Amino acid sequence: MKVLIYCIHGFDRPFLEEANQNKHQLLYTERLLSEDTVHLAEGCDAVALFSSDNASEPVLRQLQKMGVRFIALQSVGYDHVDLKVAHELGIKVANVPAYSPYAIAEHAVALLLALNRKVVLAQQLMQKNDFRIDRLIGFDLHGKTLE
Repeated sequence: MKVLIYCIHGFDRPFLEEANQNKHQLLYTERLLSEDTVHLAEGCDAVALFSSDNASEPVLRQLQKMGVRFIALQSVGYDHVDLKVAHELGIKVANVPAYSPYAIAEHAVALLLALNRKVVLAQQLMQKNDFRIDRLIGFDLHGKTLE
């Protein structure tokens, strides 16, 4: 099967190559899928998409006309794909069933700490050579409960 992977990142490619085990012909583009880039999938049986790609009705209709029959999502979410139209066109769509719950929880904690300690604001101030800390006062998380 010939598969075009849209929105590829440099770190993704080795993992995809290893998982593929030379079973399919993989093509790559860093460009996002859109009405302007859908033509890149000409001659492909499938496309792999990320959450920033556009799989709206007009794009899906063009993919179907070019012979694309499968969409593999590199995400759990699928709100960027018009599933009703994909089904009508006979295009099968598969998504990632789940991500590591530990990675998601750890990311949530990282975001909480970044907000509490005002990391983004601190970075912006540092770039302006403003080293005052009066706008960077957070609070202790110790003893608090998340619900």
